[in-house]
Amino acid sequence: MSSNPVAETVASLMPRAKEELAALVAFKSVADFDQFPRSESVGAANWIAAALRAEGFQDVELLDTPDGTQSVYGYLPGPEGAKTVLLYAHYDVQPPLDEAGWATPPFELTERDGRWYGRGAADCKGGVLMHLLALRALKANGGVPVHVKVIAEGSEEQGTGGLERYAEAHPELLAADTVVIGDTGNFRVGLPTVTATLRGMTMLRVTVDTLEGNLHSGQFGGAAPDALAALIRVLDSLRAEDGSTTVDGLAADSTWDGLAYDEEQFRRDARVLDGVELIGSGSVADRIWARPAVTVLGIDCPPVVGATPSVQAGARALVSLRVPPGVDAAEATKLLRAHLETRTPWGARVRVEQIGQGQPFRADTTSPAYQAMADAMAVAYPGEELQYAGQGGSIPLCNTLASLYPEAEILLIGLSEPEAQIHAVNESVSPEELERLSVAEAHFLRNYAAS
Repeated sequence: MSSNPVAETVASLMPRAKEELAALVAFKSVADFDQFPRSESVGAANWIAAALRAEGFQDVELLDTPDGTQSVYGYLPGPEGAKTVLLYAHYDVQPPLDEAGWATPPFELTERDGRWYGRGAADCKGGVLMHLLALRALKANGGVPVHVKVIAEGSEEQGTGGLERYAEAHPELLAADTVVIGDTGNFRVGLPTVTATLRGMTMLRVTVDTLEGNLHSGQFGGAAPDALAALIRVLDSLRAEDGSTTVDGLAADSTWDGLAYDEEQFRRDARVLDGVELIGSGSVADRIWARPAVTVLGIDCPPVVGATPSVQAGARALVSLRVPPGVDAAEATKLLRAHLETRTPWGARVRVEQIGQGQPFRADTTSPAYQAMADAMAVAYPGEELQYAGQGGSIPLCNTLASLYPEAEILLIGLSEPEAQIHAVNESVSPEELERLSVAEAHFLRNYAAS
């Protein structure tokens, strides 16, 4: 990429970008304040606000969103009459999970085998740096040719909808001609990819109660209804024999007609153990991009260590359902709730609470912004053609923006390729991908301004 001044600038900025990403990763900005102090999220938000001010952004604000978190907003004016582009990322991160499972501390950015490791390095603090690098490269090479709005969300991983509700209440704030969501990723390192669809999600907490208190399993077991057994049975009813998701009334036979996902490659990406089968039917792409997928995220019951010989009086689980494009998340929630309630055995008392929800998303890939991005990716990834993939994950804000601004074009790019292991231990980012995607975004803004 050295024949290109923008690329040369980005390359020269990479050591600084590494230092900045290390500073941002050091904030334990998990937006669950029962787990991590609110001050960590506030620190990350203030860091981003200071970075935007240093780049000349105006109207930089920490927005107090209805879910009790903060999103960072800034506006960088461009030439008179220019188009407006909204750049999105989020600074909140998933919990580190088992810190002992990390090869290096999760909140210390560590270089190893050509990658940078740390929670949020790819998802999505790296996305914040991608936007900053692209804008710095343009400023050093003739200026930023569009008006730029940046929004860095503070609770994307929680699915609590704070920024969506804030945007609905202040619709003028994020209005733009085009939105670049920097929170997806290439299908593979070095293969430029725009994400054309996202599954939505719903999250429910199901609680099952059968007894006034735990009972001795020898004295009462066999007749006393076991709440944990009832919960296990209802959770098992959410899957067919082959592992396909089976929620009563929810279609699960859609197909994906875009980029294919080789089954052996998927096994490697997902690190499936030898001899263990993949679940579901249809192609891998059908299963992860076009169909619903249920996951039991956690169960509250006695841990094995310290367990007593007792019939359990109560148990609960957190259940997530990924909702495919074309299905309304609220309708899917209704069906999942009804399934959990009607499938609970033995007349056990069951209570289902909704924790979070986001709609699926499908982009219009025929729009002019997509051509501008394809041309930009061709510069950043010489010899590679832009690919369109789905993503099984959810970015609830996408549908909010699509409904608020129906004329706006929405593109999804980012740093979360398979090797990044986002949401798992040892999350990492490829610095080469950060560099190339920053170059691509800079060229995209130029191309789009000229289109």
